[in-house]
Amino acid sequence: MENSSEVFIFVLHGLNETTTNRHIYFAFGLLFYILTLFVNFMVIITVILDKTLHEPMYLFICSLFVNGICGASAFYPKILADLLSDSHVISYTACLIQTCVIFCYALCELTCLTVMAYDRYVAICKPLEYLYIMTHQKVVKLLAFSWLFSLLQTGIGALLTARLALCGNDIDMLYCSNWEVVKLSCKDFTMMDVYGNILIIYHFSQLTFVIVSYIHIIRTSLQSKAGRVKFMQTCLPHLITLTNFTVSLNFDIIYSRYAKSQTQQALRNIFGMEFLVVPPLLNPIIYGMKLTQMRRMFVKMYITKIKAVRTG
Repeated sequence: MENSSEVFIFVLHGLNETTTNRHIYFAFGLLFYILTLFVNFMVIITVILDKTLHEPMYLFICSLFVNGICGASAFYPKILADLLSDSHVISYTACLIQTCVIFCYALCELTCLTVMAYDRYVAICKPLEYLYIMTHQKVVKLLAFSWLFSLLQTGIGALLTARLALCGNDIDMLYCSNWEVVKLSCKDFTMMDVYGNILIIYHFSQLTFVIVSYIHIIRTSLQSKAGRVKFMQTCLPHLITLTNFTVSLNFDIIYSRYAKSQTQQALRNIFGMEFLVVPPLLNPIIYGMKLTQMRRMFVKMYITKIKAVRTG
């Protein structure tokens, strides 16, 4: 079967067992998508409008939330359309685009969280040197690295995937996954497998860096009450976010690579969509609740809005 983006169609089988309650799933899915967009945009707009939040930490948080919007938008529109349709198909080109966006989302999320760990390490372990180390130029470079390097990794993966000749078109997931497409290859895909293992090793080294950073952060924080308070306010949300995402992503990777094909479809769906649904929705809520300065800005903006409505 040749890879023609004009005639090649993938069939998604993730919704085969959800024929009776599709409209209920659609309503909840649409609600979660709207809520995800709302909470993320609310935090982003708050940071943009308030100049006191134009600090490295909040800029990195904005980058994380923009990435969350990209990840959620790569998943929700297609699944919502499929819930209202009897045919769950996607073209080769659309499948490759969805795969690239989701792939880039996962890579960028890990890189952003690593950069944020570095920022917290400097802020707590080297507070007197923070302004000299985390300059505006360095923040821009770190943000650019987070996005551009993730795009580069995604581009290489897309090229390797696009080169594969496919002998099937059935995907047992709710969306197009890079590994699910690779498994349909007629020929040996060792090159793609090697590249995937290289990415796993690289991002494992990122997690190692985060762990080492937090060992130093915790040691420093325990030395004073102010340090413990700062850790709870700024580092705890990051740890929750990092744990939530890495656990969800690892479950998806392990399940997609090693789970048996006869495993229940519902379980496959849960593991497959968790890292696309939960982090983008919970991250802004966690940061909004934990970061004092950001929480105050939410309240201030809300009160200002209420007064404007009443006076108007």
